[in-house]
Amino acid sequence: MRPPCVMPSRSTTSGSFCGPEPHRPPENPINIDLHSHSSQSDGLLRPQDVAARAHANGVDVWALSDHDELSGLDEAASAARSLGMAFIPGVEISVTFCEKTVHILGLNIDARHDHLRDGLQTVRASRHVRARQIADRLHDLGLGDCYEGALALAQNPDLLSRAHFARFLHETGACRSMQKAFDKYLGDGRPAFVPVQWAGLDQAIEWIRGAGGKAVIAHPGRYTFSPQQFDALFERFKELGGVGIEVVTGSHAPRQYAEYARVARHYGFEGSRGSDFHAPGRSRVDLGALPDLPLDVTPVWHDWL
Repeated sequence: MRPPCVMPSRSTTSGSFCGPEPHRPPENPINIDLHSHSSQSDGLLRPQDVAARAHANGVDVWALSDHDELSGLDEAASAARSLGMAFIPGVEISVTFCEKTVHILGLNIDARHDHLRDGLQTVRASRHVRARQIADRLHDLGLGDCYEGALALAQNPDLLSRAHFARFLHETGACRSMQKAFDKYLGDGRPAFVPVQWAGLDQAIEWIRGAGGKAVIAHPGRYTFSPQQFDALFERFKELGGVGIEVVTGSHAPRQYAEYARVARHYGFEGSRGSDFHAPGRSRVDLGALPDLPLDVTPVWHDWL
């Protein structure tokens, strides 16, 4: 059974990409934030505290979408319900495409769906192996044993990530900031970067659709693909039953909002809006602080509200 939440029921994703006519919001549109993280993955706040911050910032409809993890959703749903805020259960799945990492959001999912849960467990196992390898590389670079220090910062040890290593390097003074830790050691192609084979794009979309959710490409503007690779990603995603892309997100520069609105219109994708909030002062945009979707992009939530 779907866990209790305060969203109305909606039909399962059909796989059609034509979609309805573009949604025209009311004069005072609701504030929707469909991308945020808690301490159950690489955020700093507990799910209930992310809910409280979203509510305080005027969010009406909120999704928690932790990386490859569902364990925070019950707490998040309960907190949202107590605040009178509509809640969308979500997850952000790590995918390998063209030998690079892409993140796929699953929105309005049934978090108790066995196939989804089993699939995410395999992804988390890959994270554990990768974390050990990152620690070994940092040790070889003369930075000592970083594994235990990073692990102590991860409230969910199954979700130990590069962000936890970056935070440890920053807090111990090895790097001036988390971003410097990525730039010098942990970013793609840097000395402590460890490539990993995540889920396949087809697997992630199958898990999301099987759980009754919509698959959305998270922050496409962050990926360093060639134009041909982007075309391949968007076309394959649509072919497999993917529904939308994030257009307005805290991980995009403002100039990219219009760019990915054009992509959404070109491919017939629905558009999503989400801050990608991780922690106060550590996210580019706070919960609920983004501009609205462009009027000529159909919102991913058009058939939920």
